[in-house]
Parts: sequence; C-alpha cells; structure tokens
Amino acid sequence: MEKKLDFISARVDTSSSSSGRTEGSACLQNGSRRGVKARLKKLFLCSSTKPPSTTTQNSVEDELELSAVRHRPEALEQLEAQTRFSRKELQILYRGFKNECPSGVVNEDTFKEIYAQFFPQGDASTYAHFLFNAFDTDHNDSVSFEDFVMGLSILLRGTVQEKLNWAFNLYDINKDGYITKEEMFDIIKSIYDMMGKCTYPMLKEETPRQHVEIFFQKMDKNRDGVVTIDEFIDCCQNDENIMRSMQLFENVI
Repeated sequence: MEKKLDFISARVDTSSSSSGRTEGSACLQNGSRRGVKARLKKLFLCSSTKPPSTTTQNSVEDELELSAVRHRPEALEQLEAQTRFSRKELQILYRGFKNECPSGVVNEDTFKEIYAQFFPQGDASTYAHFLFNAFDTDHNDSVSFEDFVMGLSILLRGTVQEKLNWAFNLYDINKDGYITKEEMFDIIKSIYDMMGKCTYPMLKEETPRQHVEIFFQKMDKNRDGVVTIDEFIDCCQNDENIMRSMQLFENVI
C-alpha cells in the first residue's frame, strides 16, 4: 500500500520510504479530494454565480469601479496581459473577490478563516499562513486582487518551470533563496496538521520528520544542508512522484 498526502497543498508521496507503503485518503466536507486549485478558486468565487449584466460585461470601468475601496486594482487590460486569463474570466474572478473583500485586499486572518472552512477536522492556520505569504509577493501583509490572480494564473495555467518556482517560494519561508530542512519540516508538518484526523490509517507523530528526511536527501545534491532553486527544480523534474503532484495545478478554470 502507499501513504499519500498532497505534496505542496496536501499531497506527500512516500513510496521511497523503507518503512513500507500505506495509503491515506483525505476526507473533506463534500467527501471528495481537492487540490489547491479547487480551494483557491472557492476562496473568492462562492458568491459570484449571479450572471452580470451586459453593461458590466462590456465595461472595464463598471467592473473595477468601487465607491468605497481601499485598494483599487489595475486595469483589466494590464492584468489580461500579465496573466493567462481572459477579460471575462478576470471579471468573474474580480466579482467574487470584491464580494468577499470589499476593501480590495484580504488580510491574513480573513485568509485563514476562509481556508479553514475546507479542513474542519484539522488545524489549517499554519499552512494558510505559509500560503498567504506565498501570495503576498510584495510582503505588505495583505493580498490584493493582483496578488491573487497572478498566483492563481501560475498555479492553474503556468508552465512546469513557473509552478516549481512558485512551489519553491512557498517552501522558502524566510525568502533567502534557500530551503532548509527545518523550513521543509515546517511546511510538511503544517500539511499534516491541516489534514488532522482525515487520513486513514492514522499517521504516526514522527511521520512528517521521516518524510522530510527522504525529500531533503533527494534534493540536497551537494550535501551542504540547504536546497537551492536549481536543486529543487532538477529533483522535482526528475522525480515521477513529485511531478505527479504538480498535476494538481494543471486543470483550467
């Protein structure tokens, strides 16, 4: 059997573990397994099902004008050029975003509250903190619509290289250009905490550390105690299990 949680967003493949193989499956609210894609889309789209008027669809100004907004997003034309989303898709994303975040930005506490809804059986706060920081590219303690849609574009429609760069940034917690063993442990431990009691069979307390030892040994080619982005990308691209986990982000909206 095979023990699995999603690498990056809830999937960790341990088929290389010498302790044998067992399989754990995530139990979410709707009974299905979801990757980062589905959860991120639901963060801000759950209230955007009402069809827009023709005027709204055809007018960038109508779509982006808010009477009391703290942060006004860039023009749709600019975001369309910077992402892999069409104008219509950006309008739909923005309607959902502004409905959840009238101020134009989402702070970490709100992000955690929304993300926790998908993992009621575990503690998603630490992983949501790391995910929030990965989206907060300008490090101003808030995620704007631009931050959100740029990250989502990479996760959903980016190249393999772009997705791996994004994943490296997630694991590089202190943003110094290297992943340490402790940083990797913090991320993977937060994934297990998030899953909580939603795995079968129950995982042992030492399992996250064992997984880190396996992954880090694979990635740290020169044994200098840190993983560079080149080592990370090279290892991921040459490891079938890790690359399979990247498929989580390849579905389109």
